[in-house]
Amino acid sequence: MDTKRADTVAAPGRFPLRELLLFAAVLVAVLGVYAAMGPAYSTRMLVEASCYAILALGLTIQWGYAGQFNAGVMGFVALGGFCAMFFSIPVNEAFWESELPGELGLVLFYMVAAALVVFGATRLDRLGVPKKLRTLIAVVLGVVLYLVVINTFRGVADQIESRAGFIGGLGLPVGVGWIVGGALAGGVGYFIGRVCLGLRSDYLAIATLGIAEIIKAFLKNSDWLTRGTATVSPLPWPVPGPAEVGFTLARALYLSVTAVMIAVIFFLLSRAYHAPWGRMIRAIRDNEISAAAMGKDINKRRLEIFVLGCILMGIGGAALASFNSMFDPQGYLPLNHTFLVLVMVILGGPGNNLGTIFGAVAVYIIWIMSEPLALFLMELAVTFGEGAFGWDAPTNLDSRALQARVFVIGLLITLVLRYAPKGMLPEKVRHHG
Repeated sequence: MDTKRADTVAAPGRFPLRELLLFAAVLVAVLGVYAAMGPAYSTRMLVEASCYAILALGLTIQWGYAGQFNAGVMGFVALGGFCAMFFSIPVNEAFWESELPGELGLVLFYMVAAALVVFGATRLDRLGVPKKLRTLIAVVLGVVLYLVVINTFRGVADQIESRAGFIGGLGLPVGVGWIVGGALAGGVGYFIGRVCLGLRSDYLAIATLGIAEIIKAFLKNSDWLTRGTATVSPLPWPVPGPAEVGFTLARALYLSVTAVMIAVIFFLLSRAYHAPWGRMIRAIRDNEISAAAMGKDINKRRLEIFVLGCILMGIGGAALASFNSMFDPQGYLPLNHTFLVLVMVILGGPGNNLGTIFGAVAVYIIWIMSEPLALFLMELAVTFGEGAFGWDAPTNLDSRALQARVFVIGLLITLVLRYAPKGMLPEKVRHHG
């Protein structure tokens, strides 16, 4: 066992004093926000924090359980948000009552057929074709078929945008979009894992970061599918909305839904962590060579954990998009949807599910409240400076206060890495045998 991890062994039956103190501190912070900002604002903050907790749980099982550094969380969050939008918003009659669905389906059929032709060309060596000639034929076919199909597709896409705006949604229950969002993110994660999990951790991070940007670019530029930068709103909620029961109660109901989701995910992940499957995953993380010598299928298990994490990110992204009631592809940013989740896991403790939930709530409170606190301190300093020294007050205090949150998060992660490199609630490694 790795000595760096072995020193976090907890004595059996230890009273969870640290956990109680940390969550008590978070509770005090939440009550302070309620007192300062009001129940509607504070409940919104808790709902968003709970959605981020689901994202952080997805990252902690990838990074904490299996040592996989996923720098493309944003892409899977965007996929979940897209599914929440596509499956829940009303049907666009202008699109479905025209001949455009048939034309779009025909183009998609052409795409699938072209992909199968190119795939078949890569297998020509089995018929005796030399490998160099096989590669040349596959490349030429790929380029020619791509140009033909993409030209036809652009014509149909332009027709959809000019005549119907975009294809619209399916008008299904919100939960369907959340489930499909997790499935789509898991499917894309499976494809990425098959290609990238053989890479070293630093190369895996670069690959996932690039793929996340590709996903964002696709969603942002597919006006026929997502309306691009025009955004889609409002997205329906799985509970009665603010117009029906008021902002505070509606957000409280939404919070109850996400809280139940977190409880279920936490229970399942904890059972898996302490099961033989979880011990096997950690053995692969700590000593891959020894695990392989014991007959474990390393690549299969690493792919399992990567896909599972992506599924949770897709579900969390769908819940977050539905709550914001808007799908904006341009609004998905690495700072907000990758780096912030990473900080949550680092603060809470990679591999510790309870610590991850603590880190998600604590970091999001700091992230949200940094701006109003910074603005208050700046206004206080300006008032003092004007009265004592005759200073001229700057006109852009709001934008400066907004940037203060980046400084605060940077300072937080620096302090954590210096004084608690394993997180506030480190992973509890237990010896067996």
